[in-house]
Amino acid sequence: MIPSRAGRRPDRTTLAVVALAAAALVVRLVGLGDRPLHWDEARVGYWSLRSLETGFFSYRPVAGGPLVYHLSRPSLALVGATDFALRLPFALFGAALPLAALLFRGRLADDEVLGFAAVLAANPILVYYGRFARGDVLAVGFALVAFGFALRLVDGAGRRNAYGLAAALALAVASSGLGVVALCCLGVAGLLVFDHAALLPSARPAAMRLGEYAARVRGAATPVARALLVFVAVYVVAFAPRAGDTDGAGLYTPGTVLGAVDAALFDSVRRFVGVRVVDRYPDGTHEYLPYLGDLLGTLALAALPVVVLGAAVFLVDRYTAGGPRSEVSAAVYWAGASLVFVPMLTEVSAPWLGVYVVVPLALPAGVGLAALVRWGRRAFDSRDAPRVAAAVIVLLALVVQTGAVASSEVYGPSDRDAELAQFAQPSAEFSSFRDNLSAWVGPTDDEGPDVLYYGSSMYVADGAADYPPVPESWGERLPMAWYVERLGADTASAATPEALESRSSMPPVVIAPADERGTVAPLLDGYVAHQYDSGLWGRSVVVFVKN
Repeated sequence: MIPSRAGRRPDRTTLAVVALAAAALVVRLVGLGDRPLHWDEARVGYWSLRSLETGFFSYRPVAGGPLVYHLSRPSLALVGATDFALRLPFALFGAALPLAALLFRGRLADDEVLGFAAVLAANPILVYYGRFARGDVLAVGFALVAFGFALRLVDGAGRRNAYGLAAALALAVASSGLGVVALCCLGVAGLLVFDHAALLPSARPAAMRLGEYAARVRGAATPVARALLVFVAVYVVAFAPRAGDTDGAGLYTPGTVLGAVDAALFDSVRRFVGVRVVDRYPDGTHEYLPYLGDLLGTLALAALPVVVLGAAVFLVDRYTAGGPRSEVSAAVYWAGASLVFVPMLTEVSAPWLGVYVVVPLALPAGVGLAALVRWGRRAFDSRDAPRVAAAVIVLLALVVQTGAVASSEVYGPSDRDAELAQFAQPSAEFSSFRDNLSAWVGPTDDEGPDVLYYGSSMYVADGAADYPPVPESWGERLPMAWYVERLGADTASAATPEALESRSSMPPVVIAPADERGTVAPLLDGYVAHQYDSGLWGRSVVVFVKN
């Protein structure tokens, strides 16, 4: 049984974990708005601004989980339409992730809880993508919270943990399509732990254990029903459409609430299956080994101490007297299942996939970190200088490796040498476009468009980007579309030189693919051209600015 801490003052361990979370917040807020937005972040920002203006929202699996938009909209409304404001709620959640370690206090020693929280606070992958406007850290973070609540329920904790488990499951699914994969991998880990318990001589038969769990569920029918209602309520609020200025169902539109609930519960599933299973990109499948190799390379670069400590703890815990600890085994099985299935089921190979392995491995790594500190402390107490030196050297190596990766990858410039930056991250020079666009456009209340996109690859008919879905060519405007939208600038498109020449007046800014520069430049007399890489590889744009 887990003792209740209600009414008690926070103890030293709780205060220490809170201090780690505060340090994690500082680490994630430093330079939060410096790096230009990745295409995925720009997509979230653009549609969040559109949703703020129109009131319209509809879940689209291709654009990520709905929770990222529900978090972004209030931040942009309260703080302003900036890169910092867009990333702020994600940085806050990433900083709060170490607090999840407190859910495991019934299973872990206090120093192990601190080690667990320290890994969640400081690992470079979690820092980089814990301040990034995508739902991956949200998804695996809520899966970790669900894991913690589930363990507490198994240990006989109060019914409030069932409600927390239900809410965490719904929020993990609402964070990202890969949230479903993370929960399934956690389920695989649970099944493996349940199964290998049967190998212990003292274990009761599986049927008996299942019967005991079923009896507990029957004896708590009311809390189980309430937990189910919590899951449904959180899921509906996350996935239900908001009608805004369009026809159709909306959660807050009188007379259409039931339609919105139906869309949340059933249409969201149909859309998810249609996009992620039936018509998944790219062409339904991809080569597995290159994706796995990329993920292993990311882990070797930015999570090697976590992987080594986690593997060592798993082996020592499994093959020493007393048998394996189920929470350690489950965490390692979860990480292993993620290593197998996440690169298989993802649509894009990217460094952010590393968070799905690092977060579960943080638990055994934290146990190993605590054991290393205890070993060094015992050596110090016994005045064993060689062991003290060995412990200090290992701890320093862990800190130095983490700090070196963080300084170069998290806070370094975006360029082709940045291993944690995905190819759709604009280069550092793109900051010039972001910082100068407002001055180039000037007042946005004049008649006529302020920004014109040229070329068939960027052409979008007038009004086609007001509401989703949008044509694929709109994606070629990222991340510029976010920076243009946040100014409130009017846009237009021209697909051919004739369409450009026929305009009665030219806007102050014209954006085109770099390979169209020779076509466009002779038609824009008096304009100055600036060329930028809107991604790390293979997508340059030229921006013509009226001189």
